[in-house]
Amino acid sequence: MKQKSLPTPKAAPSRLQRELSASILEVIRADKLAPGARLAEVALAERLQVSRTPVRAALKLLASRRLVRPGASRGYFVADTVPPARKAAAKPVPADTDRLFLAIARDRRSGRLPIDVSERDLMQRYGATRPVVQRVLTKLAEVAAVQRKPGHGWRFQPIIADAAARDESYRYRILIEPAGLLEPGFRLDPSWAAEMRERHRETMKLPWNDTASIALYEMNAAFHEGLAAASGNRFLLVAVQQQNRLRRFANYDWTFGYERVLVNCREHLEILDRLEAGERETAAALLRRHLESASKLIRVTDNPTYGHINNVRK
Repeated sequence: MKQKSLPTPKAAPSRLQRELSASILEVIRADKLAPGARLAEVALAERLQVSRTPVRAALKLLASRRLVRPGASRGYFVADTVPPARKAAAKPVPADTDRLFLAIARDRRSGRLPIDVSERDLMQRYGATRPVVQRVLTKLAEVAAVQRKPGHGWRFQPIIADAAARDESYRYRILIEPAGLLEPGFRLDPSWAAEMRERHRETMKLPWNDTASIALYEMNAAFHEGLAAASGNRFLLVAVQQQNRLRRFANYDWTFGYERVLVNCREHLEILDRLEAGERETAAALLRRHLESASKLIRVTDNPTYGHINNVRK
């Protein structure tokens, strides 16, 4: 007689899902979101400094516990009742994580932080708790900025650390990225383009602060990698991904002000407009101008006298 198979037990939620679930509830409470308010995955992902996939999993977990409710067609919304925060909770809050994330990026970029570190090193240096340090290291590993060493400790990946290398990096990108838009196999994914539009518009609406620079860089990196992927040229995509890994720490610390954030987003959206209209040559010219403008901005930052000399020449 054939035995009935036992039901497969449901996998327990991961630590990241549990932490993000708690963070989403904190956002609902902090922003005093009313019952029925939509919980936008893109906005939550940018605010919590993660990708949309773990946010979606955390929302699903909250929905299974009836702490948020799924929409009739798609998306999630604030439930009628949200439980109050537990006073005894000692989980790391996103603000602590973001501040440590940015401090590590600044110290690594300046060379004040060695290549090899341990959790204890970071805890002592920044006066942070182990859960916060572990959360930051996990996020850095997700974007290939650090790698766990065999046995013990972490190692930072190579970065672009000096002015000459940054200048060469931009010249290299100016050579290859606009050319990718003119590749014969170029195909723009409409769903990717729609997601990029939403992320850029959300960025332009959100209040600006220092730690928002992390999400800004990741959005920019996703934009340029997406264009490289659309080229259909695998080698070009690998080159852009490598550049983004090398540039990550140098760009997490945004020093150009909120107005430049708006300019950056508008230029990206204009490139998308042209690509969706089938005007690839115009889009390539806009991308080249966008990179040249960013390169000049970096050059002035690295050498303030450059901007003065340039203005005199004009």
